[in-house]
Amino acid sequence: AYHEIYDWDLYFETLFLSYFGVHKFCRNNVELFLDTQHPSGFVARTIREVRQRHPFKPFLAQTALLGSRQSRDFRWLEGKYFDRLKKYLDYWFWHCDADKNGLCFWDGSDASGMDNQVRRLGHMNVMEYEGVDFNCYLVRELDAMVEIANALNRAAEAAGFAAHAAALRAKINEVFWDEEDGFYYDRSERTGKLNKIKSIAGFIPLWIGAAPADRAERLVKEHLLNPDEFWIKYPVATWSKSEPDYYQERKGGECSWMGATWIPTNYMIFRGLLRYGYTDADHELADKTFELVVSEADLREYYNGETGSGQGLGPFWGWSSLGYIMKAELEAGICHS
Repeated sequence: AYHEIYDWDLYFETLFLSYFGVHKFCRNNVELFLDTQHPSGFVARTIREVRQRHPFKPFLAQTALLGSRQSRDFRWLEGKYFDRLKKYLDYWFWHCDADKNGLCFWDGSDASGMDNQVRRLGHMNVMEYEGVDFNCYLVRELDAMVEIANALNRAAEAAGFAAHAAALRAKINEVFWDEEDGFYYDRSERTGKLNKIKSIAGFIPLWIGAAPADRAERLVKEHLLNPDEFWIKYPVATWSKSEPDYYQERKGGECSWMGATWIPTNYMIFRGLLRYGYTDADHELADKTFELVVSEADLREYYNGETGSGQGLGPFWGWSSLGYIMKAELEAGICHS
């Protein structure tokens, strides 16, 4: 309905398609976006209506890796596209890290994809808040570049990406973790303080395996499984119920991340729970997500996590299809990164 291709949507859509042996979509779209790259390394998040202040979120290398694993062919990346992926990563760490502490900031909530979490990340052009989610996505991009570089026999570059990923994982734990609350928060570059708002972004360190076991336990037991915060009837709430501006049903035409349940973030947390061995919670999350996606005749863009009703576009031919495969991944014992 939007007549557009979007950034992180592309990754999760191609992940679903991978179960049907479809991989050309990965390569075609990575090439399509990288062919629009600016000299600075910037790649816009859209193709038809280019938003010059909205970069493609850190999912390009992951999409390239997904397609290359399926086709067992990395040669298409050698040269031009490998170099452009490197430049794309350089863009983040040069242009989106004003204080040069190694952590990157979002240019407002809309650029993060969690469109209306303004109190967490500010409006567009603010360029203030180092996002927990953002930097976790960057770790996954660096991890993807390690595998790609090794496949292309670029051992020295692979080692560089691996070292950078390790340093970024450590930085995430050093800066974003709040010991008193047992939660990962975003940080303001201007004040140096954590922005203590509980959103689903605080769980993304589970997806990348960055949280030490004791911190993961606190995240899961004190917050994720807490019915007064995130574990609502159809989890996971994207904004904690304990926040004063939490709500479920959309207001007007917005894409709301103020509590509503979104399937791609459910999928990230699903994989994180599996990584840390929380199998009971993982099965419950897979079951509840499946209930959502089969509750209506068509998939929906996102869902009211208290009633289960669909919201946004309908039908939505996109990442909500991941709700079909979470249970299947558990039953098949599929473990992947």
